[in-house]
Amino acid sequence: MTAATTATADLLGLRLLHRAMRTELHRTTAMAERLADVRTGCSPKRAKAIDKWVRDLCDEIHHHHTAEDLDAWPVIAARAGAAVDLTELSDDHAALDPLLDRLRAASQALANGRPEEQPALASELAAALRVIRDELDEHIEAEERDVFPIVEQYVPAAEWKAVEAAVQKRKGGPGVAFQVPRIVAVTTAEELAAMRKVAGPVLVALLKVITPAYNRRVRLVFG
Repeated sequence: MTAATTATADLLGLRLLHRAMRTELHRTTAMAERLADVRTGCSPKRAKAIDKWVRDLCDEIHHHHTAEDLDAWPVIAARAGAAVDLTELSDDHAALDPLLDRLRAASQALANGRPEEQPALASELAAALRVIRDELDEHIEAEERDVFPIVEQYVPAAEWKAVEAAVQKRKGGPGVAFQVPRIVAVTTAEELAAMRKVAGPVLVALLKVITPAYNRRVRLVFG
């Protein structure tokens, strides 16, 4: 175990991603529950858009947990040693994989279902979302409570930046067009100022390009 470091790792990016995922799971679950109550179902175009949205969310969750297992956990364990036990969190990641498979299957069924089937299919989608929503709420609360203080105490800021760089290079996520607007939406004014300080004008330019298409997508998915 390496001695505690005085250079504190910046966990803002991870906190915001966690917040965005949790917020999205609650929003998407509520949308599916509303759809289950509509006897006429939804248009084929909207059903396919919902399927793509849910699949992007599943990709985001899976990519995030894979990156934690392969990029973050080894660094934390090497630095903190016996001060941290990541076994339970890694077990949570493994347990989520079949739940994500169920969710993908439910969203695909909705996209391919006949109009008269859609209330029942939306009900199954909502049920699959509720399970992951509740599991991820509990998982993230435990991670931020138990692991974040360890990272701040033991992992040097430069090493944590290297972890973030490795995560960004890892393939498999849904892409910035899905993630960035949702992350910005859950930031406080102070957090957004910190993001802009790091990203500079790139963040503003990126949002200008991707926000119109993102907003159209949101209107179609959430009605």
